[in-house]
Amino acid sequence: MFVIEDELKKLPNQPGVYLMHDSHDTVIYVGKAKILKNRVRQYFQDPARLSPKIRKMVSKIAWFEYIVVDSEMEALVLECNLIKQYSPKYNTMLKDDKMYPYIKVTLGEDFPRVFLTRKMLRDKAKYFGPYTNVTAARQTMELIRKLYKVRNCSAKLTEGDLSVRACLYSHIGQCDAPCQGRVSKEDYNAMIHEVMRFLNGDTDAILKDLETKMKDAAAEMDFENAAVYRDKINAIREVTQEQKATDLSADERDVIACAVDEGRAVVQVFFMRGGKMIGREHYFLKEPESTVKSYILGSFIKQFYSGTAYTPAEILCETEPEDADLIRQWLTKKSGRKVDLRIPKKGIKEKMIELAEENARIVLKNDLDKLTREAGRTVMAAEEISEWLGLSGVERMESYDISNISGFLNVGSMVVCENGHLKKNDYRKFRIKSVKGPDDYASMKEMLTRRFTHTLNELEENGESDFGRLPDLILMDGGRGQVNIAVEVLAELQLDIPVCGMVKDDRHRTRGLYYNNVEIPIDTHSEGFKLLTRIQDEVHRFAITFHRSLRGKEQVHSVLDDIKGVGPARRKMLMSRFKSIEEISNLSVSEIADLPGMNETVAESIYNYFH
Repeated sequence: MFVIEDELKKLPNQPGVYLMHDSHDTVIYVGKAKILKNRVRQYFQDPARLSPKIRKMVSKIAWFEYIVVDSEMEALVLECNLIKQYSPKYNTMLKDDKMYPYIKVTLGEDFPRVFLTRKMLRDKAKYFGPYTNVTAARQTMELIRKLYKVRNCSAKLTEGDLSVRACLYSHIGQCDAPCQGRVSKEDYNAMIHEVMRFLNGDTDAILKDLETKMKDAAAEMDFENAAVYRDKINAIREVTQEQKATDLSADERDVIACAVDEGRAVVQVFFMRGGKMIGREHYFLKEPESTVKSYILGSFIKQFYSGTAYTPAEILCETEPEDADLIRQWLTKKSGRKVDLRIPKKGIKEKMIELAEENARIVLKNDLDKLTREAGRTVMAAEEISEWLGLSGVERMESYDISNISGFLNVGSMVVCENGHLKKNDYRKFRIKSVKGPDDYASMKEMLTRRFTHTLNELEENGESDFGRLPDLILMDGGRGQVNIAVEVLAELQLDIPVCGMVKDDRHRTRGLYYNNVEIPIDTHSEGFKLLTRIQDEVHRFAITFHRSLRGKEQVHSVLDDIKGVGPARRKMLMSRFKSIEEISNLSVSEIADLPGMNETVAESIYNYFH
């Protein structure tokens, strides 16, 4: 048995990483420590010193483990990897997991290839990017193929080897086909040099060179080649004019700033390459456990650069991140060259930081405004439904529906709405087992009984349920009959949960709510009505979709396939001995166990499935 107080005494005075587990053995937090003994013990000291989020996390810790390493640097690297592996609930996590593409030129080959990739390897290739706009990256690649006709196939070509068949690109004029000996190695590599100049942004020299060639071709009356040069010039100008921001230096850097408000955080990153801003991106951080900017920037940088293929030599930050020195060492080691974190105080670099910070504030404000507007349509809608029924504190609503075709394949659906939002992770599907024929009331009774019995058993055993918590209100898709079924099930299980029926008009639209034996009229132009309609439509959709999927499988699927321990051989034996599933469901455990190929364990599994 794991006793936290005893295990705290065993913690070593060494650097390492610790993993906090809940009662289901799920990793809920990963952290690093310079000295494990000091850091882990802090969680179990005075709760008043902890933030509300950390207090809640500590209350769920059932046990912890740790991994000792040789240095704090190794602890940081291991922490990044474990956070990425487990996505712990209580770690500050990036909501976006973007991996931007690069354009790769394989300089280690006789005839280098040019193509898009999202991985940067330590090879002889040259990488350009990252391109934050994937569409722009693809358009750039398309332009390169049209302008320079370089290959992007995976064939390993050497000069003089003509064994490879020509591909489609050579036939449509987008590859000079070195595989067919149509271009020499020298001329091809000169073309690759031009591609690299283009990708480096050295377009002025390229344009001058092309203009000279165009004029020379025109002077020699070679108008066909002159037109080719003209088209190349126009294409390059069209691409390069999209650059909007330019730094005074030609260094590569990322500019990072953040905005924090109401427990939410946004980080803005400007990507500067070759002195030009190639893109910008913002990232939402999910429930940061601290609103201090140094903490937020430190968490962001560790997660962001552990997942990117390229790290620039300089990263500008609005304030020094937590663990800044350690991060510098880690990024330097990771990229194979010196990487510096700087906090600019003057000049154009400070202006870039101010611009990034302003963009982060705008994104955060827009997001909060959006949440406020959405609250009017969701939380307020849920409160309106509560007022119609004279209830208070209604946060979680559940709705149920039955679907079948003339009693064939009875199935049930459960949808959940919390604070006005449909919570799809808590949706559940039910195969109705005990009801044969089109009896919606009996099917509903089975579904509700299974749902609440399962939850009560789990809550009694471990205090939590994979169904989620009990609802504050049950919405039945129908009137008095459906409501009475739900009330009957709840009474048998000694549960006190309000049950309301959504009464429909002749057009199958909700016209009122049936509650406490009274039909309550509702405003059909209100947000509450719109929310009820969404819930009603969703519970229908979910049930019908499930039923349709089962119908598609019915030709090759038997209900016996759902029983643990029953494979093809046992299913065939059962179906050959009994006329129907109903006959099998009426057998006792001993009768099943006596059948050929059966044992006590499988017999109990079959019996429990039907009962």
